Amino acid sequence: MPQHIDYYASLNSPWTHLGAARIEAMAAKHGASIRIWPVDFSAIFPASGGLPLPKRAPQRQAYRLMELRRWRERLGEPIHIQPKHFPANELPAACCVIAVRETIGDAPAIKLAHRVLRALWQEERDTGDPATLAALIRDVGLDADAVTRLGADPQWLARRKADTEAALARGVFGAPSYVIGDEIFWGQDRLEFVEDKLARGGE
Repeated sequence: MPQHIDYYASLNSPWTHLGAARIEAMAAKHGASIRIWPVDFSAIFPASGGLPLPKRAPQRQAYRLMELRRWRERLGEPIHIQPKHFPANELPAACCVIAVRETIGDAPAIKLAHRVLRALWQEERDTGDPATLAALIRDVGLDADAVTRLGADPQWLARRKADTEAALARGVFGAPSYVIGDEIFWGQDRLEFVEDKLARGGE
């Protein structure tokens, strides 16, 4: 039976961005379905014992930058370690991704989310800006006016809140998280284990 990946993403996370192409490729390689959940990690962190980045100790913040440099070199991803628009207002993009997921499909939703992440981390664009978001929607072949109107519907904000609560109940606490069955794989540096799990099939 084909496996399924629930993909919990933050549209502000460099780690989500660094794993984006690889999780898509793994799902395709192993014939796994994948659904993205752009949940609210600002709600998940305090509820799961974590801290948002500005409240972390200086040592942890400095180490994060070291790790980003290492992974940038390891993966050959041309990210900006401290992009000028980070953190962006991710709510409009998240609601558009959810709206696309629920009304058009999983693949276009993932494509849009990954385009948003690339714009923030590689292109230093303000992904919370309405005009920028509209351009990114067009980039992935969707109707920008239709998607932005759809994303503004309050039902998607409510859906994001419900998705966030469900993620917490499932044990998700960090971004990105890839969940296959009952197993949670936290972080793009755990994608090797995701690959192993997918290769084993339904074991």
